[in-house]
Amino acid sequence: MGRTAKPAALKLISGRAPGRDSGGRVVNKGPAFRRIPPRAPTWLSREAAAEWKRVAPGLERLDLLKEEDRAVLAAYCETWSQFVTATRTVSREGITSEVTTISVSGAETTRIVPNPAVAIARSAGRELRAFAAQFGLTPSSEQALARGADDGEEDDNPF
Repeated sequence: MGRTAKPAALKLISGRAPGRDSGGRVVNKGPAFRRIPPRAPTWLSREAAAEWKRVAPGLERLDLLKEEDRAVLAAYCETWSQFVTATRTVSREGITSEVTTISVSGAETTRIVPNPAVAIARSAGRELRAFAAQFGLTPSSEQALARGADDGEEDDNPF
């Protein structure tokens, strides 16, 4: 499976020259969406709403948000909320749980099983990384943004 394409704004931020990406290629700016940030849905959980308030201003400053991104950003924020809830549950209850079963004959059997919150946290973490990559919120995207934020003059030579 190939890499997910970066938004034009991210390509330009990390580019070598005006209108060019880091490889010196001309960047197609794509459709001219109105860059108006969406309002947070009222139904977001408390943790998700806090994440929205944390990430939306930065994405807005980079001109990466548009009204049509509301659903994906809400899904990202709710996934973050699930990750936090599952992680807190594992911290409180531990990585494993004891399960006692009673057989038909009345014999009790106790066994240790993984806490279900571990799988939930792992799954939410994977989804979170996928959503975050769409908005340039992964560590590698952050490094690309940091390199692009330098105001130093760069040569137009892509090599």
